[in-house]
Amino acid sequence: MDRLRYGRWRALALPAGLALVASLGLLPATATAEQGGGGPAHSSAAGAGPGLSYVVNTGTGHGTPAAVERAISRAGGSVVMAYDKVGVIVAHSPDPDFARTIRRAGGVESAGATRTAPLPAEAATDTATPLELTARQRKALAAEAAPGADPMEPLQWDMRAIKADKAHEKTLGSRAVTVAVIDTGVDDTHPDIAPNFDRAGSANCATGRPDTTDGAWRPGSGGNAHGTHVAGEIAGARNGIGITGVAPGVRVSGIKVGTASSFFYTEAVVCAFIWAADHGADVTNNSYFTDPWYFNCTDDPDQKALVEAVTRASRYAERKGTVNVAGAANDGFDLASHSVTDALSPDDGTAVSRTVDPSKCPQIPGQLPGVVTVAATGAKTLKSSYSNYGLGVIDIAAPGGDSVAFQPPEPPATSSAVLGPVPGGGYAYMSGTSMASPHAAGVAALIKSRHPHASPAQVEALLYAGADRLACPDPYPIDANGDGRPDAVCRGGRDHNSFYGAGLADALHAVTR
Repeated sequence: MDRLRYGRWRALALPAGLALVASLGLLPATATAEQGGGGPAHSSAAGAGPGLSYVVNTGTGHGTPAAVERAISRAGGSVVMAYDKVGVIVAHSPDPDFARTIRRAGGVESAGATRTAPLPAEAATDTATPLELTARQRKALAAEAAPGADPMEPLQWDMRAIKADKAHEKTLGSRAVTVAVIDTGVDDTHPDIAPNFDRAGSANCATGRPDTTDGAWRPGSGGNAHGTHVAGEIAGARNGIGITGVAPGVRVSGIKVGTASSFFYTEAVVCAFIWAADHGADVTNNSYFTDPWYFNCTDDPDQKALVEAVTRASRYAERKGTVNVAGAANDGFDLASHSVTDALSPDDGTAVSRTVDPSKCPQIPGQLPGVVTVAATGAKTLKSSYSNYGLGVIDIAAPGGDSVAFQPPEPPATSSAVLGPVPGGGYAYMSGTSMASPHAAGVAALIKSRHPHASPAQVEALLYAGADRLACPDPYPIDANGDGRPDAVCRGGRDHNSFYGAGLADALHAVTR
């Protein structure tokens, strides 16, 4: 299958109907001298290199973050943002020895570079397949739509798969519930998003520091369509226009974390989780993995620091009442395996192939404790050919689309991918666990609408209890590489297995139980 080089799951253009991912690498570091008095000294011998961004994780005792900030300055760095609530400081430095130096400072628990490429980095842009309809096709779709439905709903096989159409007969969700879309930016001027958009809860966190300038949360001219598509899947308004979302009565905010090149770095993700929690988000959707490493191995000091920083931020959001939902990614990996070859990392530099154990080298945020990890299914309710899986790793499954060759939809739907809004007022098809995650996030929003006082743990329990149980296919019928063998082997029972976790997310159950 074709893959886009992209540091999160990119939705692919049809007809391939797949979505993408990226990867890993190591930064060399050399020892620096320590200064008397316990603070690190900037090494005069170290040559100034291209600027990199770092996260510095500190203790949270009285005065500790401030002391570390002073140490960062002495080590030749500059503080971009200090998140004292979780003990994470975002810093920049041109010194290639900065991480090694600052780790020796009092109060520092871990520190690491968040990227391998200089500020800023460049990457490819996202792709989507635009939906273009003739007047006759629009008229035919309108005739197919149920009374009160939006005109493109007949093309949304994914909504029928999770019984969202039936759920909408009972409720569209509560305006008191907000889902934060942590992504490439959201076009809040789109007619299917504008009615439900929460401007006060939106920001641009791409630098690690929130920017609340009006419109900063948008993808920008020619920007990545990914976040807008995701937002529409969750809360596309039921307003007689275009598509409808899983929870068209809830609100959605946009927290932009993708750089201009669509990299999702740790400092941006930390900023986003904290911003979402502090601005009342009930659910976050995370259809990405944190660049530049596909897997982050905790025996590497840089990668260990990235895991720690994002864990602190996601746990903070959970303590504040936020349910965090994430896609499992799209390389067909068994994440419960003890040996996976990652040939994609670092995705912002020269990739170096390595073999990792995902239990020791988690993908973040998808494999972090407390995060709902979502696998993708296609129009035949089979695991999507590209979706990662893993017993004890996948919590739930939801529609993400697949190749029409593997899982063709029932008419009147014509594409096996997921239809959603894109910047500029249009619509397009995308596929991936990027699309599966917002379906699960939308169902979580419906649960929160029905149970407004439920804790994150209670919402997650209801999400899993209400899922449609799916048994392992025996054998899995998809052989994408044509070697005559199933591409994956499912393990576990009907109630919980490696392909579907607890089962397929069920919107109707969410609004009736």
